[in-house]
Amino acid sequence: MKTVALLLFFSVSLTVFSAQNHQSDGFYETSDHVKIKYKISGKGEACIYVPGGPGQGYHSFEMMGGNNLEKNMQMVYMEQRGSGESGTSENYHLDKMIQDIEELRQYLKLKKIFLLAHSFGGIIATGYAKKYPQYTKGLILTNVTLHFLNDESVKEQIEYGNELLHTPVKDIPKDSLQSEISKVSSLLRKKRIGYKFLTDDIETIKQMDIVDSLHPRIIDFGMAVISKPKEFPEYYKNYIPITKEIKLPVLIITGKKDKAVGTRHYQTFQFPNQEVVSINGGHLLYYEKNSEFINSVWEFVNKNK
Repeated sequence: MKTVALLLFFSVSLTVFSAQNHQSDGFYETSDHVKIKYKISGKGEACIYVPGGPGQGYHSFEMMGGNNLEKNMQMVYMEQRGSGESGTSENYHLDKMIQDIEELRQYLKLKKIFLLAHSFGGIIATGYAKKYPQYTKGLILTNVTLHFLNDESVKEQIEYGNELLHTPVKDIPKDSLQSEISKVSSLLRKKRIGYKFLTDDIETIKQMDIVDSLHPRIIDFGMAVISKPKEFPEYYKNYIPITKEIKLPVLIITGKKDKAVGTRHYQTFQFPNQEVVSINGGHLLYYEKNSEFINSVWEFVNKNK
């Protein structure tokens, strides 16, 4: 399961939240007694951010441009169980990750929310919208996958990797895709260009590393999904078929150069009420194309609040 590394790169709070607070942070305790770290900042329509990874914290999104959303929105950031500063758990199944979002919504007394997901977080956010449409105003999916490590995206990664390595493209049997992308990824790392699945600019990766170094975190959730795929098969399931059942407003933001989830993956989504914004960038649009990203989100939220 080394392939997942490409996508990874590349108690109750003493503060009682109220609608008047512009910023607060702390912990809430889930029904199965896991402490979840959260932070609220900004004022406007409430929006819970669902990180990618699996198990990526919220700090890189927040500090690398996501916080610009706070000028017109009330952003709610959370560290998933087994991630960041949140507590570990014996249960990292998808239904529990979805329930954590719902319990945070209840804890903060938010009637309805927008969900903004990045990358792997799309699977969790879409699952929430499917289960709790009555509490969801809209779904914002930016550079997301709804079928983790699907064959078509892996094929595109292999082709791109071979292009970077100046290696002739060859047909790869379906049952050899995972071993081939592992080999290509290893060669790219040796040449120190593995980051190109996420971005063309190494400075972006350096900035992410700086932010991450300021916020040490646990990665139990991510490691569980990566190292125990048979124990957590739901994260590798194809969730595209259920998109046709989710009738909420959906904004899909995609990068024309996003090789982490694939440049064509979003074209398979079938939400009845979806709109697509295609931006000329890679997997980290919230940072590298911040103005376009922010304006697209604000426009969508204003239309659907």
